[in-house]
Amino acid sequence: MSSQNKIAIVTGGSRGIGKDIVLNLAKNGLDIVFTYNSQKEAADEVVNQIEQLGQRGIALKLDVSDAASFDGFIKTLAAALQSQLNAHRFDFLINNAGFIHYAEFETLTEEQFTEMENVHLKGPFFLTQKLLPQINRFGGIVNVSSGLTRFATPGFAAYAAFKGAMETLTKYQAQELGKRNIRVNVIAPGAIETDIMGGAVRDNVEMNKYLASQTALGRVGLPEDIGGVVAFLCSDAAGWVNAQRIEISGGSNL
Repeated sequence: MSSQNKIAIVTGGSRGIGKDIVLNLAKNGLDIVFTYNSQKEAADEVVNQIEQLGQRGIALKLDVSDAASFDGFIKTLAAALQSQLNAHRFDFLINNAGFIHYAEFETLTEEQFTEMENVHLKGPFFLTQKLLPQINRFGGIVNVSSGLTRFATPGFAAYAAFKGAMETLTKYQAQELGKRNIRVNVIAPGAIETDIMGGAVRDNVEMNKYLASQTALGRVGLPEDIGGVVAFLCSDAAGWVNAQRIEISGGSNL
């Protein structure tokens, strides 16, 4: 493939929503660098799927909760871009990596709070800041929020609070990075069948049925419902979409 392909970086791309984002970007003709935290075999399989789509894929290990590791990651990334994609910069950053501690407000511990803060707010804040010099003009950033910022479901107070912070940060990033023609948007998935929370939405029949009943389209979401929207946001077709929160929930809690 030509080295002129646009390049996207996706955090947490080895499974779930992140994997679907990666594959949809590859279908759109982008080369992909994605990160994984522990699941190297799954990451290698995603690289194979990217290559089957005719694009180039690179999997790099990163713990988004560990901001002290970001400088080392950026050096590794720069070397990988140069050696494997013949590039010094990239075009799109998708801050997707995440997990959830499910706990009522009155029982969530400070340790759980800090672990989520590091992944959902501090991590994407400083990783994006450190990657900015490598993002091309006319590129873009997509942050990942949640439908839980619009409606309240007990057990997600801290998680939703950090996602709300990311929505506000998105507007500020869009305003401040506009001078470089970098667009910044945020997606807000509804309940999705993934591994998150031990696969609760997917595997807990009662929870699945309840969430489906609260959704206009009558089912919970799948990872495959999300990636195409991100691929659109990372395309010329979305060149005038900026500072937007796009909920992808099938019409949840209307």
